[in-house]
Amino acid sequence: MARVLIVAEHDGQSLNPSTARCVSCARSFEASAIDIAVLSGDGGAVAAQAAALAGVTGVIRVDHPANEFALAAVAAPQIRDLAADYTHVFGPSTTFGKDLMPRVAALMGVGQLSDIMSAESAYRFKRPIYAGNAILTVEAPADRTVVATVRTASYQAAEATGEAEIRKRSMDTELPDHTRFIELRSDTGNGRPDLQTGARVVSGGRALGSKENFEIIYRLADTLGAAVGASRAAVDSGYAGNDMQVGQTGKIIAPDLYIAVGISGAIQHLTGIKDAGMIVAINIDAEAPLFEVADIGLAADLFTAVPELIEALGG
Repeated sequence: MARVLIVAEHDGQSLNPSTARCVSCARSFEASAIDIAVLSGDGGAVAAQAAALAGVTGVIRVDHPANEFALAAVAAPQIRDLAADYTHVFGPSTTFGKDLMPRVAALMGVGQLSDIMSAESAYRFKRPIYAGNAILTVEAPADRTVVATVRTASYQAAEATGEAEIRKRSMDTELPDHTRFIELRSDTGNGRPDLQTGARVVSGGRALGSKENFEIIYRLADTLGAAVGASRAAVDSGYAGNDMQVGQTGKIIAPDLYIAVGISGAIQHLTGIKDAGMIVAINIDAEAPLFEVADIGLAADLFTAVPELIEALGG
């Protein structure tokens, strides 16, 4: 029977919704056990949130000073040791998971399966390839541990209706000293939702023309209470940081509402938003590819349309 260990993504106080989506993936193939590993300096609050997820059978809380800040090099050997009793080890296909899970797979001597979007069984999965234009079915060997990342955009988050047992565990794992935390520089103080988990996202493209003009995207996002994203062209042009990039080589997201402003809609960008509930496109070019997939399209000058939209929304 499949026993799944999920590595929790969190900020020390709050469990990232990506973890609840990994739980939904594990539940889809009826695993006999679904445990969540919480590595933290003091994981009490996060462990309690993890234990409340429906379908979770247990939470392993590993408190250690080295785990105060999420470092993949430090977490990977601990996960390797925790995984000894499990058939599967899952992490989200987020920046966190993409950094951590390949290290776990390497330490365990197995290959990593990336971007699980559905499971036919405990060892047979589907994942997207060619920018989402094709779906590949992968069958993992049943005699080896399956280390994988879950495409969180493909799953709904598990509800917080459970009451799993929380177990504290101390690790005697030898931790590496070649990687250490120095400082955190973050833009999270702006109060906006996380790009990968936000229900609403507003993204800007190259048509904004400058970093200064990109401020109009922030204004619209703040009016809607939305996260902010950007196309690769906008990031490459220096209008936005690369942590805001949405698309095949950026973040794959599935918000309820996605508003693309001045984005033409290259296939790589569409890959990152195809699971969005509603797509709204604002672009002066009526022939922009994004209009073909948008639920609502407005062919207009963004510098006129967006301020009017902000005003109409009371911003």
